[in-house]
Amino acid sequence: MSLEDTRRRLPIVDSLPRPKTRSLLPVAPGQGPRPRLAVWEFTLACDQRCLHCGPRAGRARRDELSTEEALALVRELAAAGVGEVALIGGEAYLRNDFILVIRAIRETGMTATMVTGGYNLTRARAEAAVEAGISSVSLSIDGLEDSHNRVRDTPDSWRRAFRALRLLREAGSRISVNTQLNVWTRHELPALLELIAAEGAWAWQLQPTVAHGNAADHPELLLQPYMYLELFDAVERVLTRAESLGVRVSPGNSLGYFGPLEHRLRSRQMRRTGHFRGCEAGRSTIGIESNGMIKNCPSNGGPTNIGGSWRERSLEELWTETPQLSSLRARTVEDLWGYCRECYYADLCLAGCTAVSEPLLGRPGNNPYCHHRALELDKLGLRERVELVRPATAEAFASALFRVVREHKDAAARERHGGPVAIEEPRTSRLGDWRGPGAPVPQR
Repeated sequence: MSLEDTRRRLPIVDSLPRPKTRSLLPVAPGQGPRPRLAVWEFTLACDQRCLHCGPRAGRARRDELSTEEALALVRELAAAGVGEVALIGGEAYLRNDFILVIRAIRETGMTATMVTGGYNLTRARAEAAVEAGISSVSLSIDGLEDSHNRVRDTPDSWRRAFRALRLLREAGSRISVNTQLNVWTRHELPALLELIAAEGAWAWQLQPTVAHGNAADHPELLLQPYMYLELFDAVERVLTRAESLGVRVSPGNSLGYFGPLEHRLRSRQMRRTGHFRGCEAGRSTIGIESNGMIKNCPSNGGPTNIGGSWRERSLEELWTETPQLSSLRARTVEDLWGYCRECYYADLCLAGCTAVSEPLLGRPGNNPYCHHRALELDKLGLRERVELVRPATAEAFASALFRVVREHKDAAARERHGGPVAIEEPRTSRLGDWRGPGAPVPQR
């Protein structure tokens, strides 16, 4: 067997074929990729004060879509080929018309889902949502009680989230849970799994906290890249137990990539390949802000990601003609930089989730939050951590800037060496604005 043949044996998918093309979305004759999932920030109003909140939710935007506009947008989403609309916030239920919009989504043939913290999700709201046609609701539960209440910065948040789970289940909704992985919650996954399984959760999504918005103001929350080795050991134990409990563990787009657990984590999501196949932002996923701004990624904002206003241009025009939505579909290895540029998986992964890399380092294309990367560096006796270079501004989705420091993993070796092995600095954004220290940041 040649060296090249050996390298082609993926550590997690030895028996699976490599995709021959990056055209992975269903494409109709004469038509490019279409959005399949729309994640809609229905309002920025929120009843919690989460330390990790990307959009810095709290008060509704002054110019949020009216009910009539929201219903018209639902019709355009259906016409564009969207299959699922996920209502998020803020808290979608804080708008009195959220039931009307759920019903409209279902009447057009799309699936309606919702992500919520559940703080003020009453029995009446739960029953009305189910009657209107909500398919599944995901409750945000971030660790055990003390950790959850701490990160949500709202009294009794954890108990109210579990109450909301029960109300939704009793109303007839499928219920799932999503959990932010951060410094406080990373040790609590096994105990949390037992609790959510007992409540009847059918699925559990795990996703690392992303360094933007409120989380950029709290870098102490963020996992360090070298913590991924310990984190994935815990994830492996959770996967085994979840299988016995009948809970489907689902990795967020930001969790990965290509480590030895990849097939177990993503085989149900990625049935054709069994592994991560690149960021879906602007490819099969579209984000909607509560004032009708259309963007490539639900977790990002600002000029590099927002294509424009639905009030001014149709959804079709924004999807097909704006560089913010269309350019991510054309990315290649040439758009990568740093460690990711030379990675064996570069052409498949394209540096993973843009919502991780852009807020962290100023542009997509290099992502230190990668299981495979952490393992490869560990073999060399190295590790990576991120350092804050410049804090974020106060706008929604505002990014701080970080740099990646590569150093010896052994403390004694670090002391002998006297400094980092390498540093990967922030970069220019893909649309050309400089986001280095001391320069203007796109307002998010």
